[in-house]
Amino acid sequence: MKYAVLIKQVPDVSQLEFDPQTRRLRREGVRLEVSSFDVRALIRALELRGETGGEVVALTMGPPQAREALVHCLALGADRAVHLVDPAFAGSDTLATARALALALRREAFDLVLCGKCSVDAETGQVGPQVAELLDWAQITAVRRLDVDARRRRVKAERETDSGFESVECNFPAVLSITEDAAAERFPKRAEKEAAKAKPIVEVTAGDLSADAAIFGVAGSPTCVEGLETVEVVRERKMFDGEPETAVTALVAALAARNALDPAPTAAVTTTPHPARADGSAAIWVLAEDLEGKLRRVTLELLGKAHELADPSRARVAAIVLGHGVHAHATELAAHGADDVLVCDDPLLEDYSTDAYASVLADAITDRRPQVVLLPSTVRGRDLAPRVAARLSLGLTGDAIDLSVDGQGRLVQWKPAFGGNIVAPILSRTLPAMATVRPGMLHPLGRDTRRQATIGELRIREAPAIRTLVTGREVDARFESAAELDEKPAAVGIGMGLGGPENLARIEPLIAALGGAAVAITRDVADARWLPRQHQVGLTGRAISPRLYVAIGIKGVFEHMVGVRKAGTIVAINKNPKAPIFAQADLGLAADWAVAVPLLATAIAAVKRPA
Repeated sequence: MKYAVLIKQVPDVSQLEFDPQTRRLRREGVRLEVSSFDVRALIRALELRGETGGEVVALTMGPPQAREALVHCLALGADRAVHLVDPAFAGSDTLATARALALALRREAFDLVLCGKCSVDAETGQVGPQVAELLDWAQITAVRRLDVDARRRRVKAERETDSGFESVECNFPAVLSITEDAAAERFPKRAEKEAAKAKPIVEVTAGDLSADAAIFGVAGSPTCVEGLETVEVVRERKMFDGEPETAVTALVAALAARNALDPAPTAAVTTTPHPARADGSAAIWVLAEDLEGKLRRVTLELLGKAHELADPSRARVAAIVLGHGVHAHATELAAHGADDVLVCDDPLLEDYSTDAYASVLADAITDRRPQVVLLPSTVRGRDLAPRVAARLSLGLTGDAIDLSVDGQGRLVQWKPAFGGNIVAPILSRTLPAMATVRPGMLHPLGRDTRRQATIGELRIREAPAIRTLVTGREVDARFESAAELDEKPAAVGIGMGLGGPENLARIEPLIAALGGAAVAITRDVADARWLPRQHQVGLTGRAISPRLYVAIGIKGVFEHMVGVRKAGTIVAINKNPKAPIFAQADLGLAADWAVAVPLLATAIAAVKRPA
């Protein structure tokens, strides 16, 4: 067995600072490290090597100092390393990076390629699926468990979804992106570091991969970064002291004054359908996504933004629906702003598969030539969009938090990076422009049942080969509730200060008082398995943007707080008055949660109770 592991050297994002004068990140003195998810991928590959035999090769593309990352991988146990290093690679976006990596991988006969589910600096998760597409291999993303049958050349994996887990199988060769649950993190010992110095690192230049240097770097990148802007979030930092009853009463009054207890607003906008174009072009497409048969709110958010983008040019807004038995979604999509609903309803699409969905979407884009294609930045969207973009050589911005149109009519995709410390406006050099957009960042249009959409049919041109087989699903209420983090106006965050999973039930009255708030957890709580990993919020989890975030027993370390940077109002409850979270919250209560939370639940319920 021959394993390749794609790694990336990244800066410690907690140490990065933005220089407003130069509009650049200050990197001097910032510690560099291997992206944490890539480390997990490497460790799992090493474990598999122990079971199947063979070798593990670490591969990176980066400047000369990236060699340090490869040395770290060799110290952990990789057999050898390959370093793609050449000024020609500078400025590569994800597709140009994937192109170089795929060409390097083709130089050898690898069975499996592993990588982290995303890098902790850019957070896109696009390179793995794009490499898979360029190699024409199977892909499985968000893998939390992985086994291989070397004799049958078969992979068995369990991957995370937004509603639970799926058991998936595919044949070699394949590209697998790994989550932190796939392997336990460890660090090399001194003797291992010394032994690593004798292991080979081969340097590969752009000329070694292709005679055409224009396919790499800035020239080969279909997206470009137009600049950097710092993200400053100013919090009120108001503390409530005194007896718990008095403090909680004052806290709830402050929440009411901020309108933080009101339901999330939905824009009450009556829209006018946009005129049809003869060839169907000049359209903005939104790929609809459902969960357990119900349209996800992020789809409606994207339709609202699509209408805003379309109004100046009167472009048509089209919702794309893929699945089986999904025509019923057309009415709701029209009510939320779709001028057209294009449906591909086929038994082959009943269960999501990367191969089938990518084939239908790529063919539809090629045939109908829309201006913009928007997908939700969900587990499915992150799996599908990079594959389609690589197939069509299109620019793709992943995990955008907003979209706008510049003075030249170009789509500007606002992309956060480095834990949300900065946001970068990104442009596509190709049409259509593609982006995945983070749930909870935008607002749906007001629902207008008088609207009607033109219904069109998409056909599967040729049945694609399905390389991944779903053999089982695990879905329960705990997993489904994690998806509510993208949709609920309020979220309750739980840290280790809660004491243990036996205390989760004691938080339920507060959740109910907040109208059925979503539940978020820190990484430590996820590691302790109090709740599924899907609830984890932070640097290596998900980012959320509720109107109200109530943090209970959470210290407030950087790795968690970056995940709630876009929250409207943050309330912190911690018995330690010196906890870092109070400096990052709007309203704070230094109290024992066991005393404060029941009082808070009762007070909020009283305020929200109809007169």
